Amino acid sequence: MAGLSAATANGQLKVGLALGGGAVRGIAHLGVLMVLEREQIPIHYVSGTSVGALVGALYSAGWNTADMLYFGNQLGWQNLARPVWPRLGLVSFDPMRKLLNEMLGDITFSELQRPFAVVAMDIDTGEMVTISEGKVAPAVVASCSVPGIVEPVQLNGRWLCDGGIVDNLPTSSVRKLGADFVIGVDVFQPRFRRRGGPLGMGLTAIEVMINRAGMGYSYADCLIQPRLAGLSYVLFKSREQLIAYGVEAAENALPALRQALRQQSIPVAVAA
Repeated sequence: MAGLSAATANGQLKVGLALGGGAVRGIAHLGVLMVLEREQIPIHYVSGTSVGALVGALYSAGWNTADMLYFGNQLGWQNLARPVWPRLGLVSFDPMRKLLNEMLGDITFSELQRPFAVVAMDIDTGEMVTISEGKVAPAVVASCSVPGIVEPVQLNGRWLCDGGIVDNLPTSSVRKLGADFVIGVDVFQPRFRRRGGPLGMGLTAIEVMINRAGMGYSYADCLIQPRLAGLSYVLFKSREQLIAYGVEAAENALPALRQALRQQSIPVAVAA
């Protein structure tokens, strides 16, 4: 586990949750959240990249996991994307923006129940852009917009796209919000596709590059990695399996997580 920073001003260390990118695999985040909620693990700050930004926005707005599971079961590409004339992308995530506004209202970061940060990339400069002010929905859409496939989002004078290219597990962003102890959830494990020949080699290399972007997984105090290697990034049919793997990984991490939190004098409730 990474070293912790000094205690916060009031003497109590704060816990951050960093949710990584991974497209449809991000449904596994819901399984992890189910366990953290059930075990009453305190979460004070949240950051998210790509699908982690989508899940993180709902969680930071105060949604409980039951409502989030219902949302996840209704979700499909028809709710999120529509084809567009291929100038800057093949599809637009404007339906995702509208869906978020329907679910949360035209909410700003300052109106969320937990401080929240979203990671995107400036397509012009390649810079990582951390967003924690202004409207939530366009920031989330920007963080999810895979360049070349999804149209980028113009926000604050920048063209923004998927944050997974620069920081797929945004542990540094949640620390900047104020977190002393960071739980990272990585849903982008690569898998070597030996039967895929040269194409399989290339796809594996892309997975490795995205997984290592930002090296956030190496800076988490507790890293939760559901066993998702080889599972689809685009098919929603494996929802139940993804959630189950999230639950499994979080439960496996619980003993070490509880011990680490207690060692740092972070109050942890005893679940019933």
